Amino acid sequence: MRAKAVLITVVSLLAIGSISSASPEERGGGSRLDQVSRRGELRVCSTGDYRPFTYLDPKTGVWSGIDLDMAGDLAKRLGVKMTIVPTTWKTLVDDFRRRCDVAVGGVSITLERARHAFYSKAYVVDGKTPITRCENAARFQTLEQIDKPGVRAIVNPGGTNEQFARANLKQATIVAHPDNNTIFEEIVAGRVDLMITDAVETRWQAKLRPELCAVHPEKPFTFSEKAYLVPLGDVVFKHWVDQWLNLALHDGTYERISKPWLG
Repeated sequence: MRAKAVLITVVSLLAIGSISSASPEERGGGSRLDQVSRRGELRVCSTGDYRPFTYLDPKTGVWSGIDLDMAGDLAKRLGVKMTIVPTTWKTLVDDFRRRCDVAVGGVSITLERARHAFYSKAYVVDGKTPITRCENAARFQTLEQIDKPGVRAIVNPGGTNEQFARANLKQATIVAHPDNNTIFEEIVAGRVDLMITDAVETRWQAKLRPELCAVHPEKPFTFSEKAYLVPLGDVVFKHWVDQWLNLALHDGTYERISKPWLG
């Protein structure tokens, strides 16, 4: 009887292990791919404050940007409508996990975010670099030149820009500005000296505002990649999104969508 009891226990533990390691569709819940198709809606989290990837016009309420158009293409290929769910950089991961199927908008790959979500394959290689008034570009070529008393570096709270600034700037003054849509106007007006942000954003803002110059965007201080957030553990949905993105990067879709923004 004792040997039989031990055997039953072992078999039970093996069964529990197989259930816990099963994929969502094997457990009967279904992949997000199936859920989105049944729902007829792709819920997309985005901050709306990071051009050229995502922008919510405060006057018209119209969303635009490379990643919003890409998400629209994703929804179209799924045969569903797209619904945009506004979020912030501070609440991005929590909002995504509770309310969305994907999160887009220039989302940098970080190990902390990777604890809570899968990333799609990367579609942009990027890194942190300064943007400042053009007459000051020669002054802010290195972190040593930037990290000096009296230098004012502006950041948008809650994202990788603030994390980088606080990790690397110990003597310069860090100025938090809550609205990423107006943050570059602070540099133009001379109320701060510079911002360290993603190279692709510095290129876009320099194109938009001739008073500003991107400082060596071709050689940023760091290496990073941008990708889309998808639900943690859902291998089926991640695989489908990766295949869609791979096609979009090679069939002209991404080039057509990004060209009006990046040239």
